[in-house]
Formats: sequence, structure tokens, C-alpha cells
Amino acid sequence: MSRVGKHPVLIPQGVTVEVSGQTVTAKGKLGTLKLVVSHDIGTEVKDGKVTVSPRSETKRARMQWGTTRALINNMVAGVSKGFSVGLEINGVGYRAAVQGKVLNLQLGYSHEVNFPIPDGIKITCEKPTAIRIDGSDRQQVGEVAAKLRSFRKPEPYKGKGIKYETETIRRKEGKKK
Repeated sequence: MSRVGKHPVLIPQGVTVEVSGQTVTAKGKLGTLKLVVSHDIGTEVKDGKVTVSPRSETKRARMQWGTTRALINNMVAGVSKGFSVGLEINGVGYRAAVQGKVLNLQLGYSHEVNFPIPDGIKITCEKPTAIRIDGSDRQQVGEVAAKLRSFRKPEPYKGKGIKYETETIRRKEGKKK
């Protein structure tokens, strides 16, 4: 039995959730998100809550039950509050700047890395060494953050590279004479 799937998703003020067939749509102040639910799962909106339940007792239906509930919860939270990830850049001469719909990164390569900002994502640089990624789709925000981090992962000797705000880099000791 899913412990996550048993709990209904509360719908906050200003958010509307509609179920039509196997499609769940959440609308709020930050946009609209859609999710196509598996045929093994039934969803229902009642009394300001979204209830998710398996249609059968198969293993697949029970596996999808909690996952679907979590995805719907992320949609509702995304269109009401949004999601945000912060990145820090460490290294001499490493910096970032937003120019229109492109994030320009200087990461110690012989060339600049230009990252086109996808639709639904807002990227800001408060400082040249700090990047903030905001959006309503949690999966897309995390994916963009991981893609930016992959351009120059932090290395363990000096800590140079792009890291998450909450990440701690395990430092290694260098060579000894």
C-alpha cells in the first residue's frame, strides 16, 4: 500500500484543478501545468482536494499511485508558489550574465558557453557568481540546474566550478612534497 498516495492533495486559494479523462490540469497565478495520468490510476477532485486511487490491485497500479500523487502535488505547488534553485560559481574569472533569452557563462574555457533559457524558466544573476533559476515546473527547474552544473562540475582540490547553493564539496588534500 502506498503511504504517500493515501493522502489527498489540498488545493490552495487561487488554484483550480480539473480532471478530464486521464489529463489533470492545474491553473494558478504562475501558469498552467498538465499531467497525463496512467490508466491504472483514477483521479478525482472533491471538496478542494485531489484524491488519487489505484483502479486495480496490480503491482504497477500500486507503484504509480504514490508517484502520481506526488506529481500532482508538485503541479499544485508549482502554479501557486513556484520552485527555485540557486547555483554558485567558484573560480577566478568564472562568471555568469543574462543577456536577453541567453545565459552567458565564462567558465575558464577558451570560449564562452551560451545557454538558451527555455520557456517557463526565469534565470537571474544577482551577482556574477550567483545564478537563481525559477519556474513553475519542478522537473524542468531541476533539469535546467543540472544542465548548467554539468558545464563545469566542481572539482575536489580547489572547489572550482558550478555547485548548488546547498551542496558541500568534499575537498581532497593535494600532493605532498
